[in-house]
Amino acid sequence: MVHGGAEQDMELTIVVQNLAHGGLRNGVGDPENRWPRLAERIRSAGTPDLVLLQEAADWGKYGHRQLGQAMRDLDMDALPLPPCGSGMPPAVLYRRETVGRWLNWNTDFAQETLHGFGVAVFDVGLPAPLAVVSAHLNPFVADKARDEAKLMATRALRYGPYGIVAGDMNYPPADPDSPAPDYAAMLPYNRSARTRLPSESGGRLVPDRRVTEVLAYTGFVDAAARLYEERGEKELLRRTASDDRIDQLWVSAPLRDTVVDYALLDTPEGASDHHGLVVRLDLGRAARDNVWEYR
Repeated sequence: MVHGGAEQDMELTIVVQNLAHGGLRNGVGDPENRWPRLAERIRSAGTPDLVLLQEAADWGKYGHRQLGQAMRDLDMDALPLPPCGSGMPPAVLYRRETVGRWLNWNTDFAQETLHGFGVAVFDVGLPAPLAVVSAHLNPFVADKARDEAKLMATRALRYGPYGIVAGDMNYPPADPDSPAPDYAAMLPYNRSARTRLPSESGGRLVPDRRVTEVLAYTGFVDAAARLYEERGEKELLRRTASDDRIDQLWVSAPLRDTVVDYALLDTPEGASDHHGLVVRLDLGRAARDNVWEYR
């Protein structure tokens, strides 16, 4: 591809899904092969161009057997799994027929995060490459998650102004007008991570939106919130997990107007403890001025 050709404008369909222990085991480690249901869920989005997964536990074992299975079942190619200290790396699959071969797969600084990450870079006809990060932020400590969010947002802009950071953010959406979490469903360890300390909030339960606010402050836009602002449809703000909309897709500012559709993927039931989401981008709407270079 050649950067910037108007004739190459395209629509991208992106699926985001936390697999929950690779889709291969349950929370206590017993075998539980949910991958067929997960594959069905992903395929229900049509023929996605990018699939961003989290908790790809054991996908690198036995000669990357499960990664290969996913490639065959989805008829997509995959980036290598990034370095990961937790054993639950994110994964990126892509459709070579639409986004081409990857230009870069940059895992610099992956060791600075709990679950690891990489930046997948493609030429999709924009004036600069598109950089994509499958993100899974630290669920235990909000301050660490803020550091990770800033790192991933910065690295997603390593190749220019067109970036996407999407995945299991583990924290409430940045918009202060977002619906409150379901505190009744929130377990104690999530409450202590996802809400402000009592000394900071007068003893009230207040969502800690500072983690995802870092993404907004770095110039990224929450796809669901962007469409809600335009359409006012409450369905766009549905929870993706038991207590909040913690799975999100963020696009950099020049891609703000490319977000044309968003929906949750919640069937088949029992595929994961997270809903998936699908976002469609019309790259013909991307801003093409101020195409700066990273320095």
